[in-house]
Amino acid sequence: MSKSTRTYWNVLEKESAKEWEAVDGTDGKIEQLTVAIDEETGDYTRLTRFQPGADTAEFGSKFHDYPEEIYVISGSLYDEVFDMWLEAGHYCSRPPGEVHGPFRSVDGCLVLE
Repeated sequence: MSKSTRTYWNVLEKESAKEWEAVDGTDGKIEQLTVAIDEETGDYTRLTRFQPGADTAEFGSKFHDYPEEIYVISGSLYDEVFDMWLEAGHYCSRPPGEVHGPFRSVDGCLVLE
């Protein structure tokens, strides 16, 4: 099977607002929008939007048993493990098992992963 597809969809338009979901435990300060998913494997592409002041400290650091890619589209995001501010244009390809986060954003951030 392969990921779902959708041709030329502007995910930032007002009409798409209802498709964004608040991430549990973030008081609505972090939202996600899955733009494609392979229901069989669970492989997905999504956008994650951090509102100003969003912080994932209570979730702690994370790692996954699969590779992960992220690209910062706008704003900035701090990765505590790497002690690094990620800004628009930053890209990361993490190998399975690489610890990252928690994250926080002062000015808001939009990430493709």
